[in-house]
Amino acid sequence: MALDLGEKRIGVAVSDELRLVARSYGVLKRKSRREDFVRYQTIITEQKISLLVMGLPIPLGGGESQKTAWVRNYTEELRQHLSIPIEYWDESLTTVQAEESMRQRGIRGRKARDRVDAVAAAFILQSFLDETVQ
Repeated sequence: MALDLGEKRIGVAVSDELRLVARSYGVLKRKSRREDFVRYQTIITEQKISLLVMGLPIPLGGGESQKTAWVRNYTEELRQHLSIPIEYWDESLTTVQAEESMRQRGIRGRKARDRVDAVAAAFILQSFLDETVQ
């Protein structure tokens, strides 16, 4: 499972059991951390997830931004509530990729805005799978 964490929305993606293909799962509206963590656990249980990939916003110039630090802080708190491993993965340009992918498929306007975070999470997860799963 991968998360594309935003200030208002969280994109969620999952993979098949063989960890070959990522797909969008959905978009969650952010609430409190506690409520977010409970919703993740529900998805993890339902989907039989064994690893969480957290999209990490690394600035194009490298280093750490304020958002990178916020995602790291959020993730470290999340680790205390989950029993599965969490890996960071560079999410650079995944929203741009998601927007372009949807545009090419004719998905525009509000429908695109409502789904972009989940599609971005799928790009994060697919990139992770492509690089790490043999």
